[in-house]
Amino acid sequence: MANVVTDPKVHPEVIIPDLTKPDPLVTFKKEDIAFVYGTKWKQRYFQKIGDDYFPLGAQWDVSHQIWRAYNVANGTDWWTKFYPQANSARPTGPLCDGCHSVNYNIQTKTVTEWNVGCEKCHGPGSEHVGRPSRANIVNPARLNYVQANNVCIQCHSQGQPLTSPIQGKYYDWPVGFNVGLDLKNFWKLEEHKLGETSFTHFPDGTAHKNRMQGNDFVTSVMYTRGVTCFSCHDVHGTGNNADLLKPASVMCLQCHGPQSPNGPRTPTIEAHTHHQRGSAGDDCIGCHMPKIEQTIADINVRSHTFKFIPPEATETMKIPNSCNTCHTDKTVQWAKDTLKTWPEFSPWRVAQ
Repeated sequence: MANVVTDPKVHPEVIIPDLTKPDPLVTFKKEDIAFVYGTKWKQRYFQKIGDDYFPLGAQWDVSHQIWRAYNVANGTDWWTKFYPQANSARPTGPLCDGCHSVNYNIQTKTVTEWNVGCEKCHGPGSEHVGRPSRANIVNPARLNYVQANNVCIQCHSQGQPLTSPIQGKYYDWPVGFNVGLDLKNFWKLEEHKLGETSFTHFPDGTAHKNRMQGNDFVTSVMYTRGVTCFSCHDVHGTGNNADLLKPASVMCLQCHGPQSPNGPRTPTIEAHTHHQRGSAGDDCIGCHMPKIEQTIADINVRSHTFKFIPPEATETMKIPNSCNTCHTDKTVQWAKDTLKTWPEFSPWRVAQ
């Protein structure tokens, strides 16, 4: 499960940085921290005031091992115009907790449990516990592909509730939705005008910030073919990065391979990638899921459109392309010229 939220009083070891070392950004003590969010890319800290939680002003950059200021700037997320800029005026109940808990109650500000528990993906479970049956629990694998993917999209997307405000507050999660209901009656994905760069999107509609896997995925060919998030991921946990069912280099080749009707239509994978076997450039996700969506500073997560982003997109729309994301020492023109030497690809598609 996605155990992102941790109580440091129960698990003090969860706090990664040494809070005894002074830093001008850190104006709080260990004793002030009620909850810790995250351990992989960034770690954020929250204090409890009354019956609400509020973000503290510094976050730990796990990759660079440094402190960075934490405050959502005005004019970024849609909800910033409805809340004062101070962290102390931005409670996590309306802005975070609906996705980081099970059954967040907006009246009582209580939860069944923190983090993503069973009912987040399988719907209400008390009847199933008392009388286990397939008929009284939701199994996402038995839903159609739209509803199955919505189990994940409810939180892994940037959007807004259809009703806003709700009881005078602006929520950044689909209030009232439970698995088994229809997400479109509660939630709309963030809108984007083609050709414009926004806080959430590149000009072609690809996401450029984290928590937008769903926004990307619904635009993909794989989504329209009925592929689901759990075709590749197991939310119960695996030993692979991103809880993939198999390592990425193996996962993609379950459906794609030489001469496969799904592509690539080349004698070997190397003939398709033009990179040495086992190299980063030979890995499907290197080109079809480039790391272009920001999670903190210069740390990015992978896109989920599964599109190869050609060099021309960088020149015309300032979108990082699949080639120069890895070949950072090369120019866009180099990438264009190189692709034109790959005979199995149309020059009209990849290098123009």
